[in-house]
Amino acid sequence: MVQGNPKGLQKQKGSSTRHAAKAAAAPKKGKRYIAPKKTALVKSASLHKELSAKINKSIEQQLASAASSGKLTIMKNVAMEGLAEKEKTKSKGKK
Repeated sequence: MVQGNPKGLQKQKGSSTRHAAKAAAAPKKGKRYIAPKKTALVKSASLHKELSAKINKSIEQQLASAASSGKLTIMKNVAMEGLAEKEKTKSKGKK
């Protein structure tokens, strides 16, 4: 008789639990952020966070207002002006 189990009927080891244990043991890749502890650094960090939030909000508002005014006509006009200037410089260079 054949010894051992047939290949198709062998039980697979629970690799998912082992994988989860390895993932928990190893730290994630990427930059870490450590919050400042000195008062001056805490103030500057909070100021930086506040200013960046304001800047991002104003940029988003500008883009939203540009998009809501039509089918991005402002952007199309700027792109067309850039193409027109390139064509003018090419035509001057050929003469």
